[in-house]
Amino acid sequence: MKKKYQHRIFIGLLFLTMIQLVNAQSFSKFKNQKLPIEVRVQDLIAQMTLSEKVSLLGYNSSSIPRLGIPAYNWWNEALHGVARAGTATIFPQSIGLAATFNDELVGEVSNVISTEARAKYNLAIAKDRHLQYMGLTFWSPNINIFRDPRWGRGHETYGEDPYLTAKMGVAFVKGMQGNDPLHLKTAATAKHFAVHSGPEAERDKFDAIVDEKDLRETYLYAFQKLVGSGVESVMSAYNSINGVPSSINAKLLDTILRKEWGFKGHVVTDCGALDGVYESHQATSSNVATAAAAIKAGINLDCSTILQKDALKAVEQKLITEKQIDATLANLLATQFKLGFYDDIKKSSYINYNVDSIHNNTHIELSKKVAQQSIVLLKNKNNVLPFSKDKYESIMIVGPNATSYDALIGNYHGLTNKAVNFVEGITNAMDPATRIEYDLGCDYNDTSHFGGIWAAGNAKLTIAVMGLSPVLEGEAGDAFLSKSGGDKTNISLPASEIVYLRKLRESIKTPIIVVITAGSNVDVASIEPYADAIIYAWYPGEQGGNALADILLGKISPSGRLPITFYKSVSDLPDYKNYAMKGRTYRYYDGEVAYPFGYGLSYSIFEYKNTVSNKTNYQLQDTIAVQTTISNIGNMDAAEVIQAYVEYPNLERMPIKELKYFKRIEIKKGVSENVSISIPVDELKKWDIKLNKWILYPGKYKLLLGSNSKDTKSMIPFELN
Repeated sequence: MKKKYQHRIFIGLLFLTMIQLVNAQSFSKFKNQKLPIEVRVQDLIAQMTLSEKVSLLGYNSSSIPRLGIPAYNWWNEALHGVARAGTATIFPQSIGLAATFNDELVGEVSNVISTEARAKYNLAIAKDRHLQYMGLTFWSPNINIFRDPRWGRGHETYGEDPYLTAKMGVAFVKGMQGNDPLHLKTAATAKHFAVHSGPEAERDKFDAIVDEKDLRETYLYAFQKLVGSGVESVMSAYNSINGVPSSINAKLLDTILRKEWGFKGHVVTDCGALDGVYESHQATSSNVATAAAAIKAGINLDCSTILQKDALKAVEQKLITEKQIDATLANLLATQFKLGFYDDIKKSSYINYNVDSIHNNTHIELSKKVAQQSIVLLKNKNNVLPFSKDKYESIMIVGPNATSYDALIGNYHGLTNKAVNFVEGITNAMDPATRIEYDLGCDYNDTSHFGGIWAAGNAKLTIAVMGLSPVLEGEAGDAFLSKSGGDKTNISLPASEIVYLRKLRESIKTPIIVVITAGSNVDVASIEPYADAIIYAWYPGEQGGNALADILLGKISPSGRLPITFYKSVSDLPDYKNYAMKGRTYRYYDGEVAYPFGYGLSYSIFEYKNTVSNKTNYQLQDTIAVQTTISNIGNMDAAEVIQAYVEYPNLERMPIKELKYFKRIEIKKGVSENVSISIPVDELKKWDIKLNKWILYPGKYKLLLGSNSKDTKSMIPFELN
């Protein structure tokens, strides 16, 4: 009996040993960095139970210790710096990044952001912290088209133009994801897919109606470019498109994104979007049905808890299969493998990023450089700007945004104790012998009580910092002073600011420089008569004050350009809920505007000459090649932003013109620079509604070179055959 019992124990131990050996071999297989990621992913999935697989489909996933899978929170933000995670360099808000018209600079910005993100991640993991906003998967950039100035979240975007948006977005993604052949530096996300730009208060139930031509040419253009550049993730939107909620929209997520464009990454929902599919859109019969529909459509990760709670029930009810769960999870795990989650951390290229990689002097200087290049000069009467330190012995600074932290940092921001507001920047830049005063002047509401007017009368120069802030325009819930759920109902500045500036102008005869902070088109005309100079500063980041001072004093010439059209009134536009592009943006609006897309003044003057092309007839496979000479004939070194627009044949629904090339060029005074412009003819294809495909239309075209969309300094005609 004893021998028999011992024999059973021996057999049992042998069996357990064999299982452990098999498991060890399998375990080492997905840990083997020499194997393809697809093999490693499938090996890991094969070892999971169905419930374990489902537990990983939500943004806040628990650990699976037996397999070495760490707890991980996928939710991180990085629109213009690592956000919501403590100290980080705060760059200008996205609309300000776009205003630089400098995609190379935007790439430098996102490279810094990803460096700081890796450092924060290393520090958190060293303390075994798996926190929200401290991971490596970032839900940025926002590449939606800013089609209407009423949309509160427009300042999160790169503006109204698909080409500019794509160029900025691609540069941002490349900087975020790095160039290490083994691992992503971080994972970037193109959002919100798609046709998403308000109304903000109705985003959970709104149905954006759009035809295939506008869909392809305007709303999907930048997404396709980012997918082609290797963006790791795409985020679905809250709204429906032509009756189908984005997060269960198989046409978008499967047919177009994966089958047509060949997207290999993972798709994440916007936060709470799947809840809205059933509760707000009422497009499904239950949350279980929603989970099944999302997985069938192509969702991999849920920024809520629907998939984690109900995907298992969907399998049990035979709405989906475990094989579909496996395919869903595979894309998600592949991202973690690409980030190095299951590799030897000591061999990571990013292991040495530490405290000194976060918010250092080099990063702060880059923030100032970007802010300098983002600032747009709209008016400069009698060349009041720039001025020397010695010109004005006394200066008065007024305005509700002059010391505002919010007006610097925008939304989705990090934190810093080194932010320099406008009062501080100007004061620090001036001679100590200059008398400088500050007064709030007015708030956003009161049209009767004002300060600083008497003091301004005793100063030789007044600088008024006015405009909006992220509490007046932004995301639903965050912009809590917005009266329409984050959106604006019009483009007016606060009435109190307009009245205040009028009273200021009535009281003083000395120059008034108005600085406007905002992330969208505002009615500049309402205050224009009261200002000698007008500067548009956007939400310029932590170095906004220093950047403004450098512009005022002429340390650098302004070179920012408007990435949006400044309309005179929203009455010039179609209904806000109308998603057709007719009558919107410089591409389709032919009325008078306050300031055109691409507009911005300089302290210098540029001349274009000798514009030539080596041919005038092109075919699909060709590249349009043009050379021009730009001369700085002004009195100071400055940067010109050359913009090349294509004017199309007079065919139905063709754009008036479209930006197809831009470049910021530093030119010293008295110097000329030769510029070569290349535009692939393939970029001029348009979507044919009847044929349901891209077509290159033959006919006569024009290439227009200038400093904005209404300016033509050189023109080259050409034909497409």
